[in-house]
Amino acid sequence: MASKYSNRTFMGYRRDNGRAGVRNHVLILPVDDISNAAVEAVGNNIKGTLAVPHAYGRLQFGEDLDLHFRTMIGTGSNPNVAACIVIGIEPGWTKIIVDGIAKTGKPVEGFSIEQNGDLKTIMDASRKAKEFVHYASELQKEEISISELWVSTKCGESDTTTGLGSCPTVGNMFDKLLPEGIYGCFGETSEITGAEHICKKRAISEEVGNKWYKMWEAYQNEVIEQFKTDDLSDSQPTKGNIEGGLSTIEEKALGNLEKIGRTSKYIDILEPAEIPDSGNGLYFMDSSSAAAECVTLMAAGGYVVHTFPTGQGNVVGNPIVPVVKITANPRTIRTMSEHIDVDVSGILKREMTIDEAGDNLIDMIVRTANGRNTAAEALGHREFSMTKLYRSA
Repeated sequence: MASKYSNRTFMGYRRDNGRAGVRNHVLILPVDDISNAAVEAVGNNIKGTLAVPHAYGRLQFGEDLDLHFRTMIGTGSNPNVAACIVIGIEPGWTKIIVDGIAKTGKPVEGFSIEQNGDLKTIMDASRKAKEFVHYASELQKEEISISELWVSTKCGESDTTTGLGSCPTVGNMFDKLLPEGIYGCFGETSEITGAEHICKKRAISEEVGNKWYKMWEAYQNEVIEQFKTDDLSDSQPTKGNIEGGLSTIEEKALGNLEKIGRTSKYIDILEPAEIPDSGNGLYFMDSSSAAAECVTLMAAGGYVVHTFPTGQGNVVGNPIVPVVKITANPRTIRTMSEHIDVDVSGILKREMTIDEAGDNLIDMIVRTANGRNTAAEALGHREFSMTKLYRSA
């Protein structure tokens, strides 16, 4: 039986690989940190492009290099990107990223600085970027079913209102839209600590739950236990979490899990920046709890809209994916209203039900997919933060 959400649609961009995007960026992507200047110069030369500088990409190796390539390729492959220019210091790694993005069918071209220099590279890349802007500007939106949306979530600057209001709002949205066929994603591996037994049971099967627990346990043993001092003070929970009334990671974890609702179950586990291939449903991505890192990884995983519950008020955005902010904290609405897209403070005032809040969020997701700028987009928040696993060689 069809629900009231089954007929919801949005106006999006249909890409050559069949995916649906909600933005239409021409991306200028550096392979490595020393190509940032050239990338930013091209972005300055050609209006309508988006340069995304970052800090890594030289002498990485092994699993760290694999993650770097996966994040670069995934970022350029995201359906919110219409076309992509890739610039690197040398041609080898540049070609790997270009070839990966090209599999989507979208226009992409790479340029290397070695034996060309910045000035020639900038000139050549600028000419191609201009062509890509013309191409992207003529693409037309079409009506697309809400079932084709890919929606990720991560909370930040959490407090007591997050677990009581804004996170359950996201969970209610997933409970309503996952049955319609959307792809969903949550993560923040360290932030499940204390509620890992609950998260394990929310898997679609015992096999998937055991797979999740093995991943979580490895993160605890190989990362946190190996590198922590006496505990995770000042990190988990953060100073902002503690000020907001969350004194332990266990309290934070229980609120965090409210983002997957009451009936939703995750169907598989993703590596950082991995694009899911097991069909529609909810996924858990092994990811940092740091806001910009986590959103960057999920964007590289192919998600096109990000929902971000916050208590104390987190300001993070992303260059290619609109970040929808939700809060249930009346003080945050009063002091940081310019950062909030969905006000669900009525939940705590008993003026709004979680069901109503979930519907309000769905409405905002559709409006955002149709082109409404989120608060983070309007304020120029384009935080892009690569995840690095260990020191470079």
